[in-house]
Amino acid sequence: MYESKPYKTLIKLKKLKNLILKNAFLNLFLLLGMLNQLQAQNQIIPLWNKIPGEIKAPDYTEKETVKDGKIQSTTLVTTPTLTVFLPKESKPSQTAVVIFPGGGYMHLAIDKEGTKVAEWFNSLGIVAFVLKYRLPSDLIMKDKTIGPLQDAQESIRYIRQNASKWNIDPNKVGVLGFSAGGHLASTLATHYDDKVYETTSKVSARPDFALLIYPVISMQNEITHKGSQINLLGQNPSSELIDSFSNEKKVTAQTPPTFLIHATDDGAVLPENSINYYLALKKNKVTAELHLYENGGHGFGLGIGDTNKYWTKQCEDWLKSNKF
Repeated sequence: MYESKPYKTLIKLKKLKNLILKNAFLNLFLLLGMLNQLQAQNQIIPLWNKIPGEIKAPDYTEKETVKDGKIQSTTLVTTPTLTVFLPKESKPSQTAVVIFPGGGYMHLAIDKEGTKVAEWFNSLGIVAFVLKYRLPSDLIMKDKTIGPLQDAQESIRYIRQNASKWNIDPNKVGVLGFSAGGHLASTLATHYDDKVYETTSKVSARPDFALLIYPVISMQNEITHKGSQINLLGQNPSSELIDSFSNEKKVTAQTPPTFLIHATDDGAVLPENSINYYLALKKNKVTAELHLYENGGHGFGLGIGDTNKYWTKQCEDWLKSNKF
């Protein structure tokens, strides 16, 4: 049967239309999948429905330092959050780490000691959360000495309560802290049972392990980082308050297994902080590993050179050997 040219053209146009629609639906499906993955990857979760011990201060507003489109540093935090970073491939019973950036309890080094570290954990197949915790301030807290600890305890409880959502093993939830964030991590590791806010939750706030990177551990005047001490405890803290937040004095047999990193030439936070904490862990027979590097100073993040360059590989090996 003879088919006219217009008829053939019409058939071709219909086929072309169907092909375009098919490709459009396929592209839309792929785009939605990518958006869902991106949304999950960059999900930012407010930590509290009601922030404990909060004082409303309208003029106290968060400030961010941005460079090349990335948040480098944050200060004056009023609303603590958890930012979720998921590995490309999700597996059952995944390990999770909550990251506490440093900054002397005055600001948070969100990029160098937060986002970049979370991405490194993802490369190891570990789920990571960056905690944007409140910095101690009498302007927004009834008791500034426990404000950061409140956020740290709640972050562990929240992740354990929602572990199935991210295929996390609730018995493999650890913390990593840099500098003053290391003080917060070690405070959580030794004060996880302290009742610092009202909660009906029966979920433990004890981390399963702690990774402490050039951490402030002690509030003792001889070895503390003075800026962190003043920001957390005030100008003239009592000896009782100093002892309470000198975490080398609070280690017990229940303190979580710990991996410590420090540079010998750290002039900002003396290596005695890590050394004394390690000795307390050893005394209490807690699994612990300490790496003291010849050089590196303070604030080397994931390792930039010198003898501290490969601490991330040593940390990875430690996590594997301890089944995390």
